[in-house]
Amino acid sequence: MDITEEHNKKRENKEKQRSRNRVSLSASLPDDVCGVFAGSACLVKYSTDPIFDMRESILEMIRYEGVCDWNDMKELVYCYVALNPPEVHEIVREAFLSLCSN
Repeated sequence: MDITEEHNKKRENKEKQRSRNRVSLSASLPDDVCGVFAGSACLVKYSTDPIFDMRESILEMIRYEGVCDWNDMKELVYCYVALNPPEVHEIVREAFLSLCSN
C-alpha cells in the first residue's frame, strides 16, 4: 500500500468513526403545535455530545420564547419528542431532566 492509499484509508476510518458518534436532533414541526412555538423554525443538528447540545437547544428556546409556565414547557417537551425519532427520546428526556435538577 502506498502513502496515498494509506492516507485515504485513515481518512475513511476517521469519517466512519465520526458518523457513528453523531445523532440527528430535529425534523419538521408538528401541525398541531399552536402555542408559543407554532412559528418556530426547526433545524437539524449533528452532535457528538447530544445531551449537552439538546440541553442547550432547549435553553435557547426557553429564553427566546420566554417560557415561564408549565403549559409552554409541556408544549416544548411535546415538540422535541415529536420532532425526533424514538431512539433520540431518551436524550430528550435526559436533557429536560438535567434542566429540572439545576
